[in-house]
Amino acid sequence: MLNRINPPTFHPIESVNIISPESLKLSNGSNLFMFNAGDQELVRIQWVFENADFQANTPNINSALSAMLLEGTSKYSSAQIAEKVDFYGAYLFPEYNYDQTTLNLVTLTKYLDNLLPIALEILNDAIFPQQELDTYKRNSKQSLKIALEKNDYLARRQFNNTLFGNSNYGYIQKESDFDQLNRADLITLFKRQIIPANCTIFVSGKISNETINYISNTIDNNWRKTAEVPSLSMPVFNAVPAQKVVMERERGVQSAIRIGQLSIQRSHPDFPALQVLNTTLGGYFGSRLMMNIREDKGYTYGIGSGLGSLKHTAFFTISSEVGTEVCANTLKEIEFEINRLRTEEISEEELTLVKNYLLGSMLGSLEDVFSHTDKFKQAYFSGLTLDYFDYYTQQVTDITPEALLNLATEYLDFNKMIQVVVGKI
Repeated sequence: MLNRINPPTFHPIESVNIISPESLKLSNGSNLFMFNAGDQELVRIQWVFENADFQANTPNINSALSAMLLEGTSKYSSAQIAEKVDFYGAYLFPEYNYDQTTLNLVTLTKYLDNLLPIALEILNDAIFPQQELDTYKRNSKQSLKIALEKNDYLARRQFNNTLFGNSNYGYIQKESDFDQLNRADLITLFKRQIIPANCTIFVSGKISNETINYISNTIDNNWRKTAEVPSLSMPVFNAVPAQKVVMERERGVQSAIRIGQLSIQRSHPDFPALQVLNTTLGGYFGSRLMMNIREDKGYTYGIGSGLGSLKHTAFFTISSEVGTEVCANTLKEIEFEINRLRTEEISEEELTLVKNYLLGSMLGSLEDVFSHTDKFKQAYFSGLTLDYFDYYTQQVTDITPEALLNLATEYLDFNKMIQVVVGKI
């Protein structure tokens, strides 16, 4: 019988083992990583492309290219593509972030020979039909109008613009930007960016040698080869002077808050330890910001902090939505909690709780072969190897209260942070 009196034995997490992939350089110029694990006859293929340089005259062309990637080829209409994918119970979808565009295919292995050619047809010959482009522009304008009514959206984009300027990370999108989109520019970008030489491919699932050979040979032989590589420059982001930006909005009972500054990327040696500090401040439900501003003061339903590591820079941010009548007090409490980390050592009990949460979350996130692949991608695109996760675990385990105090002094200074408030203060 299960003994519910005594808790199970506690075992500290000493290491996190990530599946190591096989790698292959295809003759068409793309890099291929293969992760073979799992019990289900399921395979996921991801084609990841580095986005071309941001251009101010066409600021949303990269996101438009991703959104319209499945809108048709010379051979298939968007409806035919969707019908074929649905028929086999598969998923074929694009993803976009500031730095990369990804095409994902998830399917049962037995249907791979029916679906991989469709994906390659798109990568070879997406045509961005004018009718679908017109629809995309109309829908995007409407979505932007709706977003502009939300304080949290306004706060986030104003914070990004203040921190990153008119770069791809900080550009403030306007309705008129969508009018600048045209089919010729999309096709030109497609031919420069969606190419093997600019692609890293990740294959994961229960994949036999036969399946791996089929995938690699099919991609290598049926995806156009080109020597052209898109322009990928290295923008530099300098620290922005501390400032408070207030956007008054008469309507609404809540104010959206964004506070933060530039920070360090994942490749920096201090990043794992800074993750511990961030988690203590606002990175989980038991964090100091939550305990103070939600549980004790009742100012908000939720508040949190985070570290964002991008390709060219990184940032630290605190975000929340609070009642307009307590907005000023919330800012004071945030400043109080940051200063407390800079002046008082954390207790061993609280630090142990944070360490266990971080390492447990890391281990818990590795639920299948796809999540192992995602962790590898996180390290790979940061210029790191799988040894990083051993380093991360060791740094989290060994961090001391004194070291956290020093980190807070170095990396968290409320007086140097950008404050954005949308609503009333």
